[in-house]
Amino acid sequence: MLADLKGWARALKRDVLALYIAARDPRTPWLARGVALAVAAYALSPIDLIPDFIPVLGLLDDLILLPVGIWTVLRLIPPDLMAEYRDKAAQFSKKPRSTAGLVIVIVIWGAALLAAGWWFFARPAT
Repeated sequence: MLADLKGWARALKRDVLALYIAARDPRTPWLARGVALAVAAYALSPIDLIPDFIPVLGLLDDLILLPVGIWTVLRLIPPDLMAEYRDKAAQFSKKPRSTAGLVIVIVIWGAALLAAGWWFFARPAT
């Protein structure tokens, strides 16, 4: 069972890199490129939307959101193109980083903090 989990994790990492490649290839359908870009940017971001140190919730984004996003994109990309992207992803020696994903996560956290501050401090006293 442990070997199956490790294999699944390796396939997930390879597919994230394949989506990174697919998002930049003009042969990929435009909807698939957009979704692939969003999934790859989030997956390759150095920080998570929900930090991993938060019990249970911190791992849910990695265990649920990423596989669902990858599955969605896989349904939008033709199988022959996806096979080519997976072959290219297997040749990557170093995982790329996503600055766009980092910025998006920081903006979401900033908006959430502003909304919480507004709710806490700007609402009328009762």
